[in-house]
Amino acid sequence: MKIYKDLFNNIISAENLFLAWDKFKNGKRNKKDVRIFEWNLEENIFKLHRDLKNKIYKHGAYHAFKISDPKPRNIHKAQVRDRILHHAVFQVLNPLFEPCFISASFSCREDYGTHRGVQYLQDVLRKASKNGSISCFVLKCDIKKFFDSIDHDILISILRKKIKDEDAIWLLGQIISSFSDYSLLGKEKGVPIGNLTSQLFANIYMNEFDQFVKNSLRVKYFLRYTDDFLILSEDKTYLENLLPEVVSFLGDNLSIKIHEEKTKIQKISRGIDFLGYVVFNKYKLVRTKTKRRIIRKFKRKIIECSQGYISKNSLSQLLRSCLGFFSHAESYAIEENLKREYFRRGL
Repeated sequence: MKIYKDLFNNIISAENLFLAWDKFKNGKRNKKDVRIFEWNLEENIFKLHRDLKNKIYKHGAYHAFKISDPKPRNIHKAQVRDRILHHAVFQVLNPLFEPCFISASFSCREDYGTHRGVQYLQDVLRKASKNGSISCFVLKCDIKKFFDSIDHDILISILRKKIKDEDAIWLLGQIISSFSDYSLLGKEKGVPIGNLTSQLFANIYMNEFDQFVKNSLRVKYFLRYTDDFLILSEDKTYLENLLPEVVSFLGDNLSIKIHEEKTKIQKISRGIDFLGYVVFNKYKLVRTKTKRRIIRKFKRKIIECSQGYISKNSLSQLLRSCLGFFSHAESYAIEENLKREYFRRGL
């Protein structure tokens, strides 16, 4: 394993911080807090640089709010200068850890994502079932309160395997521990969903599990998206015997648990519900709940547009996004209905 000894100076350099600002500001320059920071941009960036260099930097407080996407989530939004630092950390660390991740991990990675994950699942499904010629089963799991359960000490110990720069570890510790006052499961648990660094930390954390599954358990057909993972096999008993080993590793090594009520082994002939789609050997469908949620949202936005609350351009962008999502499944009729509804309103 390649190790790195001089990351801190790369992260906190003024050049990297300004580059982080350029990445961070995209789509946010109309936000009040972003405008205020930009008003004295150079002064603010150089002050952040000095605070980091002198190791007097303290992560600020979070603004908490809830969203539904579709299930309720607690989001914690950091202050602008902290979010710029998150981008600066991500820019330096992500290229170092990315080569360590397995090809079957699809969350928050460049050129990986929902649609690629769903297509990968269908490819794996075809291989495992020999193009539908044999019966096949899937073990479907997700992790209970994943982001809230990430153990700070375990995360730091994993980071230390690759990072031999104590100043960089100090900085990462500042970011990780910044969530302690907001954590639902204790002072040494949890990272906020709203941080860019949390996405990277989650992949680094779960990569320990990915490597165990692929290299120790020698599982052939496996894929993961954040806290959801699937294992496919033609042998149901093999999956039943595998589950206790999975549960044991997650608990003993990462201090996380699976949702027992959401864990199931089923025949793939029923379709595999994953990332908003139901995946079969020869085709994909949009999950019924997802379809209804998207259609409801689109109709609501049409009304808001007609009342002047959102622009026609925003509604047009939403239509393209919806059509893009449906285009990855057998959903021609739904796409046509959305377009008819859009044009019927004269939009």
